[in-house]
Amino acid sequence: MVRAGLTAERLARAGAELADEVGFDQVTVSALARRFDVKVASLYSHLKNSHDLKTRIALLALEELADRGAAALAGRAGKDALRAFADVYRDYAREHPGRYAAAQLRLDPEAAAASAGGRHAQMTRAILRGYDLTEPDQTHAVRLLGSVFHGYVSLEMQGGFSHSAPDSQESWSRTLDALDALLRNWPAP
Repeated sequence: MVRAGLTAERLARAGAELADEVGFDQVTVSALARRFDVKVASLYSHLKNSHDLKTRIALLALEELADRGAAALAGRAGKDALRAFADVYRDYAREHPGRYAAAQLRLDPEAAAASAGGRHAQMTRAILRGYDLTEPDQTHAVRLLGSVFHGYVSLEMQGGFSHSAPDSQESWSRTLDALDALLRNWPAP
């Protein structure tokens, strides 16, 4: 019998919390069943399998990130918008490491179409309009920003900057200054 109150959404939220606690790779339907003190089989009326659970967590994380990004960008332009958007990703990864890892999950085409991934791309392109980039340079810049944000955050979360001066906050700030300068002076092909 399915425990009252369990829904796919509630399970995804609980899975996201579990991911932040133990790591996204450690999230399974079995671990989630233990959290709710139910049999694994009772969760299968809401979830197809562990991949479905992980996809739902990824979709939740992408939605949360997009909501935060939209709020941070409201009324901002240029360097201020770039910094606000970048800080959203860094702060989210620090606050929710498991969810941040989930947001990197490669989604199948159907899930990707239903995700907030498109909102992320639209926000990034909105920032870039302040730098007067046209295609294909805008696409190159979207990829550059995503690579820098994710790369920096991933290295920082793994302790890559913890044993040397200057501190990582100063390097983050300088990195964003450098990105702003690059975007304002985008090289011609």
